[in-house]
Amino acid sequence: MLVVVYGKRTEKNTKRLVRETAKCLKNKHPRLITSGEYKPYKKAILETFGTQRAPRRTGKRGRPKKARYRPPKDLVYATVHKTRVKGRVKKIDYRTVFGTEEQVQAALKRSRCSRKINTSFIERQNGTDRNRCSRKVRKSYCFSKDWGVHRAATCLSMYSYNVLLGGANIASS
Repeated sequence: MLVVVYGKRTEKNTKRLVRETAKCLKNKHPRLITSGEYKPYKKAILETFGTQRAPRRTGKRGRPKKARYRPPKDLVYATVHKTRVKGRVKKIDYRTVFGTEEQVQAALKRSRCSRKINTSFIERQNGTDRNRCSRKVRKSYCFSKDWGVHRAATCLSMYSYNVLLGGANIASS
């Protein structure tokens, strides 16, 4: 777990998450980025790792066009697409957003932890966090109403699970 951004799932927080992750990676993009199909991720990834290209002036009247971002040639980003029937997931596919199908397959081949595009690692982390921290469980007496306390509980939960337990697992491997 590199970064935790507190708050609601908004475009602003999504951009912040991607920017903070880039800082942790010294502004180098990972070999492969995966996410669900939440639309703000594409823009946030492009603005963080892409290069800005200003359009040429046309000499015509009116507002000039905004600058556009171009992804680097080696940026590979794919999303998980879940097909649901009556609220249940029936089929899971992926869609390549940046990069090519060959780049996605090459990144998966080099991966040490997975051979498929998925979001299962972060989903498992979120489930474990929700299970370990009762403040995140809906409809309970412990539900957080104060963001400061919620942040502190999240920090304690993330630290104890990822650093203390993670360190013990690494040491015993």
